[in-house]
Amino acid sequence: MSIDTLKSALPDYAKDLKLNIGSLSNETILNDQQKYGCMLACAYAIGTADIISAMRAEAEARLSPEAAKAAKAAAAIMGMNNVYYRSIHLLSNETYKTLPARLRMNVIGAPGIEKPDFELFSMAVSAVNGCGMCLDAHEAELRKAGFTSEQIQAAIRIASVVNAVACVLAAEQVA
Repeated sequence: MSIDTLKSALPDYAKDLKLNIGSLSNETILNDQQKYGCMLACAYAIGTADIISAMRAEAEARLSPEAAKAAKAAAAIMGMNNVYYRSIHLLSNETYKTLPARLRMNVIGAPGIEKPDFELFSMAVSAVNGCGMCLDAHEAELRKAGFTSEQIQAAIRIASVVNAVACVLAAEQVA
């Protein structure tokens, strides 16, 4: 499966998604590692077999094994962190913000690729998972690393389109 296969599987009512996923594939504001790493990380975060298959096929020729592993690791660690930190943020009792998380997050410190690219993958996954606290933290790290607003927005756009494609395809399987 590929992005073209996903596009052809989308119904007519999702024409905008077809156009958006195509244009994101041709995005030049991010390099291939950043772009396809975000796509792969989001696919793993969403967890839909068709989406994972398509993004893995697209990423295979464009990502090193280390970058592909980092994208999957971003999905894994953010799957945990986004739930934890979103919950801490939503709780009214401020005590929880003062307690140590006591969760292992070693991959964040040593992701196996350039740290800013891993932060970008994590940013995209945090957008899919809806954790504002994590989005703010990753955006701050990306800014320190010199990323522009447009580059950060590109990662969020990737997350939104990959998520929407997955939702539409899943809904069509039910219909």
